[in-house]
Amino acid sequence: MVKNYMKSINNIEKKAKKKVAIVFTGGTISMTVDEEIGANIPSLSGEEILSMVTNINKVADIEVYNFAEIPGPHMNVELLMKLKNYVLDLLEKDDICGVVVTHGTDSLEETAYFLDLQIDHEKPVVVTGAMRSSSELGYDGSSNLSASVCTVISEQAKGQGVFVVLNNEVIPAAEATKTNTMALNTFQSILSGPLGIIDSNELLLYRDLKGHQRTVINSDKMEEKVALFKACLSEGDIFIKYAVDQGYKGIVIECMGRGNIPPTMFSGVEYAREKNIPVVIVSRCHSGRVLDSYGYFGSGRDLRNLGCIFGGDLNGQKARIKLMLAIGKTSDQEQIKSYFENGVY
Repeated sequence: MVKNYMKSINNIEKKAKKKVAIVFTGGTISMTVDEEIGANIPSLSGEEILSMVTNINKVADIEVYNFAEIPGPHMNVELLMKLKNYVLDLLEKDDICGVVVTHGTDSLEETAYFLDLQIDHEKPVVVTGAMRSSSELGYDGSSNLSASVCTVISEQAKGQGVFVVLNNEVIPAAEATKTNTMALNTFQSILSGPLGIIDSNELLLYRDLKGHQRTVINSDKMEEKVALFKACLSEGDIFIKYAVDQGYKGIVIECMGRGNIPPTMFSGVEYAREKNIPVVIVSRCHSGRVLDSYGYFGSGRDLRNLGCIFGGDLNGQKARIKLMLAIGKTSDQEQIKSYFENGVY
């Protein structure tokens, strides 16, 4: 009788398991040390990586998709668009409850934010990676992958956009940023800490994003010619003017403090705006939003008067991704501005 009872419980658990698609793109999670050159390179297939994730079959059925085998810095606009469509196709499959994407951590936050801006779906999407290769002691790829699967299968993860999951922490893609070159908890939300954690294979949320208005830019085109500059002491106008003359369609500037630049840089911004180039202002500070609260020459008030767009608390790389999509979607300056200044991610 006990055996029959246990069999029935096992059958229920087996039927209750959800199916997760894992899309492997490369990155450190897929790397081993090449003995000839003595450095890490992508070398493991999705199946090989998954074989190191113990007991994952007890919580979900997994479908493996080998999309690419590249390091993070090799991700590009063309691959981003292909990846988006690849993920969307998987989300439309009735038997798939959600998608996990593995990725190199160097550009992970940009890809995750891109997907968050592009994918408006009830099913969850998680982007994960690793800080240590499988050749190193303490390889974190398997634990990050298992935590990502546990996130995707949770009912609480539905309808909340794209997540970044590493070190058992779950962070909204719009907030996640890489903060350290080697720490396992490198991805942090500077705004308000993690959305939740994975504890004993379950997603525990500290806060809920359901009902939170997200920016979604439905576009199959990205404008690649968007430049990112950083304001610093005595920085001049030459590079901004050069970008404009080279046909760049948009500019993002990581300004000082609340959104101010050196006076020597101002004429470059003025030059771009005279040619109707959208210029997005963010801060080079790690946290805090930009605002036109100062009025001296080169201040945020001057930049506002030139028609610059204020990017809230986005960092430079995320603002650039959003501007690339916005320009790809429309040439309407007011519409582009609304994507940044309407009070949502």
